[in-house]
Amino acid sequence: MPEGDSVHRAARRLQVLVGERVEVETPHPRAAVKRLPERLDGRRLEQVEAVGKNLLLRFEGGLVLRSHLRMTGRWRVERRGAARAGKPWLVLRGSEHEAVLWNGAVLELTAEATRRLGPDILGEPPEYETMVSRLRGDPGRERELGDAILDQRLVAGIGNLWKAEALWEARVSPWRRLGELGDGELREVLEAAHSLMRTALEGARPPRHVYRRAGLACPHCGGVIRSAPQGEHARTAYWCPGCQVGGNAPPS
Repeated sequence: MPEGDSVHRAARRLQVLVGERVEVETPHPRAAVKRLPERLDGRRLEQVEAVGKNLLLRFEGGLVLRSHLRMTGRWRVERRGAARAGKPWLVLRGSEHEAVLWNGAVLELTAEATRRLGPDILGEPPEYETMVSRLRGDPGRERELGDAILDQRLVAGIGNLWKAEALWEARVSPWRRLGELGDGELREVLEAAHSLMRTALEGARPPRHVYRRAGLACPHCGGVIRSAPQGEHARTAYWCPGCQVGGNAPPS
């Protein structure tokens, strides 16, 4: 799934259309039923921004188009009139460039796109105190940290890859309970996630130390990296039991 840094990169690419009146097409049948061209065609695209895993396109007249890529969605920016095969979900055509959305997943006009989201982990400056407060306010003190930081209502933008790498960087187990952690430990994890994702956004993706490396040696201590499903949605957690101790991890 594209994570916050990928969505921020897409927002940067789409800046070439900001300020233009765009032609709008929805070639894919599943997108055509949303009737977006009737609402947006010919309107000026005033702003494109990433908030967590959401891409928000603000058009004149107060219309906001929210794009969430889920597992397979991708935005591409091409020269106007570029040849392509297949039917994209959405095409925004400017005078020189076209923004093309493939496998749109979530695409909707909304006025309250981010009301339920927590602070963006890639915000500048990051709202660490608010993030910690939201984690502290989560009703489940027994909730595992690795599950909680994927909750976009608490912190927006972190996905499974950066969850694993940030927790490893901070030497905190994904199985630690929120009630067991101090504010300093929570902030250290959030700072690690921000730093890693910001580095990736600027073009130098950090190496993966634990993500999808189950069974391999930890580059820090040499222990064996493990993986196990975690949380209500059974997202796979990756961690080093030697470096990241604590919590009720599943038995080996």
